Amino acid sequence: MPPHGPLVPHSRPTLDEADIRAVAEVLRSGQIAQGELTRRFEQEVACFLGVRDGVATSSGTAALHLALLALGVGPGDEVVLPSYTCVALLQAVRYVGATPKLVDLEPGGYNLSVEEVHRAVTRRTRAILVPHMFGFPADIEGICRLGVPVIEDIAQALGATVESRPVGSFGDVAICSFYATKVITTGEGGMVLSNSDLLLRRAREMRDYDGRRRLRIRFNYKLTDFQAALGLSQVRKLPALLDRRRRLAARYAERIQVLGLQPPAVRPGTNPIFYRYVVAVPDAARAREALQAYGVETSPPVFWPLHRYLGVPGFPRTEQAYRTALSIPLYPSLQEEEVNRTFLALEATLAARERERWRAYSWPFSAR
Repeated sequence: MPPHGPLVPHSRPTLDEADIRAVAEVLRSGQIAQGELTRRFEQEVACFLGVRDGVATSSGTAALHLALLALGVGPGDEVVLPSYTCVALLQAVRYVGATPKLVDLEPGGYNLSVEEVHRAVTRRTRAILVPHMFGFPADIEGICRLGVPVIEDIAQALGATVESRPVGSFGDVAICSFYATKVITTGEGGMVLSNSDLLLRRAREMRDYDGRRRLRIRFNYKLTDFQAALGLSQVRKLPALLDRRRRLAARYAERIQVLGLQPPAVRPGTNPIFYRYVVAVPDAARAREALQAYGVETSPPVFWPLHRYLGVPGFPRTEQAYRTALSIPLYPSLQEEEVNRTFLALEATLAARERERWRAYSWPFSAR
């Protein structure tokens, strides 16, 4: 089955004319740096999560850096985090001079294992980083019960819930990313969110360096008002964007089982947002190549596990996920024709794989 039409991208922003008008209005005003719109954006995201307030930043990594500093994490401290996640988490831990303590995945899922976290915690542990991977809530309640400060990374899970409570409202502090293809976008951007006035004040005080008489290390991590205008436009559409994701995921779940694939497991009591739709295949790298030939772009959902960066052995469940996890296109702007093409490409790829396995099995016998 050769590709018909342009490549179906693995991901892309979901933007409309209202978003364009919102940004253009700010650009025409000339007030484009951090200002009142940034403050409104912080308040609306915080309201959506049901937390006290937010501190907008230039990126999700900047937000994570400020969150660690606000908690007082520094040299000599340990931070527990999963190996199967974005390298930005590791970078932020290293920014503050702390020691990363990596843990493996939970059985049957892509979030960190509570049992592994429990074993990794020591008297030097100052924080636990909990990314809710691919929009699926981790066992955040179990992790919070360990009594160590928790940073929730909701970059892929804005809008997901546990027992109807939004992720990002359980830990001491949460961080979000608004990169181009995240749940909502400001192009680049992020936010620190918390119910703690102290943590919020610390993060806000470190976000920029000007206008203060006391000299200390601070950063230029501000968000601009034209980015905030886009964010405001996007967050007001967030319920509709999440509904579209869930409806696409339901369609995938119905059809991929016919192909012998299993839909992602949903932990009881949780409502994921399907930021990524990840299926397990025997050889994800070969499947990606085959699907590309059929005109569908897929991706490894995690580029490189963190333990490989650090040269640390072990992490069997992470290694298995790295070999087998395949992320197929799912985002609100995915068109119906692109959905159908993705299914047809998956069907053709799996059929070709079965034919190849049959040839490998039968050739020695038929040659006699």
